[in-house]
Amino acid sequence: MGGDAFTFELFGLTFNATNVLSGLLVCLLTFFILFGLSRHLQMKPTGGQNVIEWLVEFTNGIVRSQMPTEQVGNYSFLAFVLFVFLFIANQLGLILQVGWNGHELIKSPTADPVVTLTFSLCVITLTHFAGISQKGFKAYFKEYLTPSVLMLPINLVEEFANFLTLGLRIFGNIFAGEMLLKLLAQLAFSHGLPTMIVSLPMEMIWQGFSVFIGSIQAYVFVTLTTVYISRKVTAE
Repeated sequence: MGGDAFTFELFGLTFNATNVLSGLLVCLLTFFILFGLSRHLQMKPTGGQNVIEWLVEFTNGIVRSQMPTEQVGNYSFLAFVLFVFLFIANQLGLILQVGWNGHELIKSPTADPVVTLTFSLCVITLTHFAGISQKGFKAYFKEYLTPSVLMLPINLVEEFANFLTLGLRIFGNIFAGEMLLKLLAQLAFSHGLPTMIVSLPMEMIWQGFSVFIGSIQAYVFVTLTTVYISRKVTAE
C-alpha cells in the first residue's frame, strides 16, 4: 500500500484527505479506547481500569517533574490526552496502511510534517497564552528584552527553533520508520521465496523497534510541551 497523498479541492483550497481521514481515525480510536478502558470503574481496579490509571499516573509524573506544583492540575489532562493521541497516531501506520488507485488513504498522520508542525504550532501558541495568563501581557513580553533589548532577536530565534524541532523530530522518526517498512515489504516480494525468507524477520524486528520509537516520540513530545509551558509560567 502507499503512494501519493489523496487530495481534493473545496472553495478553491486544496485539502489533504489522507491527513483528514487518518487524523479522524486516530480521534475515534483514542475516544473508543479510553471510553472502553474507563467503563465500570471501581474501588479495586482490574483490567482496563489498571491500564488507564497507569497512563494517568505516568503522564501526571511527566507534568510533576517539569512544572511547579500549583500548575500541575492545569496541564495534567492536556498531557494525558496528548500522549495517548500521539501514541496511537505514531502506531497507526504500523498496523494499518490503506491505499487506493496509487494514493494513500490511511497512514500514520504524524508521518506528515504538516500534521506534526501544526501540533508544534499549537503547543508553542499555548505556551505564550499560558505565560501571558500567568504574568500579564506587559511583564511577559518584558522578559524578551531582559537584560537587554539585544536579547529580543535571540529569543525569537529560540522560539522558532523550538517550533521546528518539536514538530520535525517526531515527523522524522515516524516517517523514516514507515518508509523502511515499505522498502522491506517491496524487497520481500521482489524475488519470491528467497527474499521473503530474508525480509520477514527483518520486518518483524523493525516493526517492534518502530513501536518503541513511536512510544518514545510521544513521550518526548509531551515532556517538551510541559518544559516549554513551565518556562513560560515560572519566574526566571
